Amino acid sequence: MTGRFPTFDGALLALLFFAPLLSQAQDASTTQPAAWLSEEAAERGLVFRHRSGHRERFLMPEIMAGGAALVDLDGDGDLDAYLVQSGGLEQPPELRPGNQLFRNLGGGKFEDVSEGSGAADRGYGMGVAAGDYDNDGDPDLYVTNVGPNVLLRNEGGLKFVDVTAAAGVGHPGWGASAAFLDYDRDGDLDLFTVNYLNWSLAGEFPCFDFAAREDYCSPMVYNAPARDILYRNNGDGTFEDVSDPAGLGASFGNGLGVVTGDFNADGWPDLAVANDRMLDQLWINNGAGGFNDEALLWGSAVDHEGAAKAGMGITAADLDEDEDLDLLVVNLVNESDSLYRNEGGYFTDRTASSGLGGTSRPFTRFGVGLIDFDNDGRLDLYAGNGRVARAGARFSPADSYAEPNLLFKGLPDGRFKEIAPRGGTAELLTATSRAAAFGDVDNDGGVDILVVNRDGPAHLLRNVVPQRGRGVSFRVLGSCGADALGAKLTVTLGDRNLHREVRSAYSYLAANDPRVHVGLESAEQIDRVSVLWLDGKRECFGPFDAERTMITLVEGAGQPCS
Repeated sequence: MTGRFPTFDGALLALLFFAPLLSQAQDASTTQPAAWLSEEAAERGLVFRHRSGHRERFLMPEIMAGGAALVDLDGDGDLDAYLVQSGGLEQPPELRPGNQLFRNLGGGKFEDVSEGSGAADRGYGMGVAAGDYDNDGDPDLYVTNVGPNVLLRNEGGLKFVDVTAAAGVGHPGWGASAAFLDYDRDGDLDLFTVNYLNWSLAGEFPCFDFAAREDYCSPMVYNAPARDILYRNNGDGTFEDVSDPAGLGASFGNGLGVVTGDFNADGWPDLAVANDRMLDQLWINNGAGGFNDEALLWGSAVDHEGAAKAGMGITAADLDEDEDLDLLVVNLVNESDSLYRNEGGYFTDRTASSGLGGTSRPFTRFGVGLIDFDNDGRLDLYAGNGRVARAGARFSPADSYAEPNLLFKGLPDGRFKEIAPRGGTAELLTATSRAAAFGDVDNDGGVDILVVNRDGPAHLLRNVVPQRGRGVSFRVLGSCGADALGAKLTVTLGDRNLHREVRSAYSYLAANDPRVHVGLESAEQIDRVSVLWLDGKRECFGPFDAERTMITLVEGAGQPCS
């Protein structure tokens, strides 16, 4: 097949248009603001370098890969790290580097325990999901690959067994993000996996940029959107592919990111999927074993101008404290983010009024999180950036796809303001960032970030916000001892109620800390925590001393809510 021109739409135009904005971003100043984040991966023992395997040919998966998980895999109360490796697409699996597992030794110090762990899958890795599918109290891992995905059952002691074949979840396509959720509310976790393209190595062909150099293709060149897959947990260690009866065949897409959440507040978990250059999807759970894609009805399939953007990362949170989930999708260079406010049955596009309309447009955003980094009770925003088409050596002489990441502070009026210095770090970091996983790795009350960078070392960004308020992480456990994914919390601080959901799946190719983090600012006490469990029962806990940074809530151990 002949080459195509161009690769990613508008890339050169965007570069020219936004060059003045980019050039003024990092002006040296005698009054340099204090950093919010400190990159400490190597000094904390988290040594990982992603390898895309790129050589002469530009093979599409090479530019998209790099996943990460932050989850307590050994039950000792702190977050371990799992990093997804890729390697060469044209190499046999035995010659590829394996995924790496790091044990948290306490205080955010890590030790590589990959060898002998059983977790070093050697597929061409993309992302990872985490959840206790067998209800034994240990989170398990599901790794998405270009090729068969892999389910790793946690045996305890940071030992894993590949149970993919027995479980029946080894989908052979191009898997991207994935999510564990109990969509049928039967007490065990089901599995949803997002697929990107129907792609094969044999069917790859060359594409070129505006300078006639070979580069990675746009997904639209392939015209091969893939169907996502829903596996129902049978409760006996096996899963059943229920994608067709659940209605997922009604809408295909170039899927990349996924977030779970009850968007219509009916008690049933829903799914939102970010699609690249196609309509985004909002799969509303009908409570009868199926889903309906209602993105067009809700107003989140396209932006306010009717454009389907190149969705990559995705997350959800109650930004305006009105007890329902708002939605954020981050997109390609020359496209704004898409911030949708939930109005109760439909969304309104609030991107422009949020302050996100212009600042992020010069960048291509992947990993994303709405997190209260400074613990003032308002959610901030972090986005991991990296291009998918050449841009010259603007930010890095060694990597023409590299970009700085972005950090925004959430303001009282609902807008976001970019934090300086750019990316929140004292020294500007530039890389081709993909997964961003969020969690408090040192249990000090501040959320940290693990970022995977294509063909570069991972970054562990420790939260060092000056004069940070108090923060607490709630570990919310069901009666079986597993994280109660899908449970809803209302945290009462005086006359203020903060609403959060227990989730691990959001961002891009990432499994995040399922503990619910809440910034308390200067509150002396957490008056009450109300938990609405997935079975519809509600319990109340507290009060709690605001000095605590970790609190565990167990189903059945609370009191009736008055």
